[in-house]
Amino acid sequence: MSNHSDNHADNNENQPWKNFKTFKQRGEWVELQFMAAAHLHGYHILKPWGDSLQYDVGTEQSGRLLRVQVKSSTARNGTGYLCQFRRNYLTEEPYSLDMLDLFATYVIPENVWYLIPAAVILLPTLKVAVTLCPITARKKDRYKYEHYREAWDLLTKSRRQLANHVNR
Repeated sequence: MSNHSDNHADNNENQPWKNFKTFKQRGEWVELQFMAAAHLHGYHILKPWGDSLQYDVGTEQSGRLLRVQVKSSTARNGTGYLCQFRRNYLTEEPYSLDMLDLFATYVIPENVWYLIPAAVILLPTLKVAVTLCPITARKKDRYKYEHYREAWDLLTKSRRQLANHVNR
């Protein structure tokens, strides 16, 4: 193997998300990371068969199902990581509370999860993207989502309780 290949492998060893050829492959890996992390926190995980549902993963707690859409980011924007909340580039239809209850967003380079109620992103106006995991505070609202960092306890809430987070 040439030195160039060896250097490439060494760089990707510490950044496994760079090994994926497509965003779909990376998304599947991130879903597995979420399921493993949620399981380690004591939650029951349900994985829908196929891609036909509007959410990626279900969690069950005391007989209640929460629908989780898993997202990720490696896009540093200077003050943090830009996280997008679009369904995909092929459809203009946004997510809705009829589709899901919670976004689980993995900031991959920082190895940090944000569990954000869908109502926070979707209401009162749709937020297509937000900055998470702030590095520097240039604006006073830069830390707006920090209380959702590693907020695994939100998986114990009901859909109604999560929907009420929009007013906080």
